Amino acid sequence: MAYIPVKRPKFSILDRIYVVELVRGLGITLKHLVLSLLGKSRSKKDFNGAGIGACMPFPEQRWDDHLPSYYRGAPALVRGEDGRERCVSCQLCEFICPARAIRVVPGSVAPGSSCSKQEKAPAEFEIDMLRCIYCGMCQEVCPEQAIFLSQQYLITPTDRKQAVRNKEQLYRLGGIRKGLIHKWNQFK
Repeated sequence: MAYIPVKRPKFSILDRIYVVELVRGLGITLKHLVLSLLGKSRSKKDFNGAGIGACMPFPEQRWDDHLPSYYRGAPALVRGEDGRERCVSCQLCEFICPARAIRVVPGSVAPGSSCSKQEKAPAEFEIDMLRCIYCGMCQEVCPEQAIFLSQQYLITPTDRKQAVRNKEQLYRLGGIRKGLIHKWNQFK
């Protein structure tokens, strides 16, 4: 296999000591300062703020109205239309999670239940929200569409035990999902 040498560009003395980048960054900062002092900053228009700074006054005003539809918040488990658990304990979400934040313990399905076609159901399902990086890989890999990233962004545990969400908390957060979302095949 042949290697192709790549010629690196020659930097001038200004590029080597980062003067140009420093002046550009300072210019952006000064532009925001002037707009803030004139009361024409982004917070005045978009967030109904005082016009000082580019921040939203958080406790009084929330991001809920400004969140895009593709926002990836906290993961949650969902139930089907009939109220049954969609999770079948395949453990794909646990294996694919790069942060190792998900822990699934498979259990048996009670005989005579509404999900008797399943071989197993989760006895325990936990997500450590301190480890979760909100990548969405668990949502993409789930064959039963049982886990989704919700729009929730307010996660403020007071201790580590509250940061680990169990199965009941995840189902309470996710609720009931109607119909199937065909992620890969639009003609299913």
